[in-house]
Amino acid sequence: MLNISDLFDLNDTIAADLFAGKTYPWEILGEISDFIVKLGATLSPEEYDHPAEDVWIAKDAKVFPSAYIGGPCIIDHEAEIRHCAFIRGSAIVGKKAVVGNSVELKNVVLFDYVQTPHYNYVGDSILGSHAHMGAGSITSNVKSDKTLVVIKEGEERMPTQRKKVGAILGDYVEIGCNSVLNPGTVVGPHSNVYPTSSVRGTIPPHHIFKNENEIIPKK
Repeated sequence: MLNISDLFDLNDTIAADLFAGKTYPWEILGEISDFIVKLGATLSPEEYDHPAEDVWIAKDAKVFPSAYIGGPCIIDHEAEIRHCAFIRGSAIVGKKAVVGNSVELKNVVLFDYVQTPHYNYVGDSILGSHAHMGAGSITSNVKSDKTLVVIKEGEERMPTQRKKVGAILGDYVEIGCNSVLNPGTVVGPHSNVYPTSSVRGTIPPHHIFKNENEIIPKK
C-alpha cells in the first residue's frame, strides 16, 4: 500500500505530473519547489493572480489579509487560507482545501478538499484528497536523533534517504485532534486515527488506529 497509486487519486490535484514516473510518494518531496515554479509559469493570468515572486493564487480562492504566503506556492481554485495561516513556501494547496487559523505549511502537497483547519503543522508531507487533520494534530518531520527517515511497513524497511519526511495521508484519512504523526508515518486511504494518538509506521487502508497495539479493520 506504499505505492502512489494505492494512496491517491491523482485526478484530485493540480500536481499530478509531479508524481509521474515515481513509485513512492516521498520521492517527490525534494522536487516540490522546482515543480511549483515550472507549473506556475504556465497558469493562466485570467484564473490566477501572481502577487509575489513564485506565488500564484486562484482568483476565486479566499485568502485572509493576515495570512502569510511565501513562495514558491500555488493556491488552487476556491481554496481558503484563513486568519494567520503561515505558508512558508514549497506548498501546493488544492482546490477547495482549507488552511486554517495559525496553521503552518512547509514543503507539502495538499490534494483537493484537504482540511487543515486549526493549529496544525504540516511539513514535508503529502495529504490526499479529502484528508482531514483535527485541531492541534501535527506532522513531525525530523527524528530526534536526526538520522535519515525510514518508512516501515511490517517487517519491511524502506530508506527514504531524507532527513525530513513528515506524514503521507491517503485519500479520505481522518486524523483525530492533538495527534502526532511521527516522521515517516503512512496512513492508508479511508483510515481513522483516534484523538491524542502518537502514530508511527504504516496504518493499512480502511482501519482505525486506537493505539499502537489496537489497529482494527473498519466494519
